[in-house]
Amino acid sequence: MKTLMIAALAVAAAGSFATSASAAQGCGRGYHRGPQGHCRPNVGRPAAGPVLVIGRFYAGRGYWDGRRYWARRERWHGGWRYR
Repeated sequence: MKTLMIAALAVAAAGSFATSASAAQGCGRGYHRGPQGHCRPNVGRPAAGPVLVIGRFYAGRGYWDGRRYWARRERWHGGWRYR
């Protein structure tokens, strides 16, 4: 019983010393601190960046089908065929 009480007290003490870290760490939205303390951009898709929509035409690129851009699309058996 005494060992259980000491273990519970140790866990509670360790939890009280832990602090929550800020994800931005003072760099702002979309950035984090690097190994040398400089602000670096997060890798991956931006938090509020544009999202590609399947079947939408993008000027200068073409239709996006989920994998690549196509110059044209046409109706084909109840769906779309990209060419």
